[in-house]
Amino acid sequence: MTGRRVVAQGTFDILHPGHVHYLREAAARGDELHVIVARRENVSHKAPPVLPNRQRRDVVSALAVVDHARVGHPRDFFVPIEEIAPDVIVLGHDQHHDADAVRGRLAERGIDCEVTRASALGPRYPEERLSTGEIVDRVVETRGETE
Repeated sequence: MTGRRVVAQGTFDILHPGHVHYLREAAARGDELHVIVARRENVSHKAPPVLPNRQRRDVVSALAVVDHARVGHPRDFFVPIEEIAPDVIVLGHDQHHDADAVRGRLAERGIDCEVTRASALGPRYPEERLSTGEIVDRVVETRGETE
């Protein structure tokens, strides 16, 4: 496939409607959506993922809007981006990455692409869970912790 390449990235642990919204919005910004799934060992800004790297990649890859999914580089966030050579990177609405800092790091590596941020999805009904943390909390509340 050729055309406008888009990159989305995230942890994608316990896929939920917020993830689907993000990936649909990212896909709409180009012709080919590449998703980089964060490695467990690189997730330091929140609780580590429950599911293994490959399982999260496989679930993301199964979504119709996703053309390619891969697990991120073990040490360097930008290596897969260099390999993909995207026209645009779409950050999630709540991701901790600063768009200007990402642009600066891309420029340092000679990567010229647009960096934008996806919109948030609000709950469509009261009990809808739009974050993995909320889902995990609900599981613990509903089923109780097991030892």
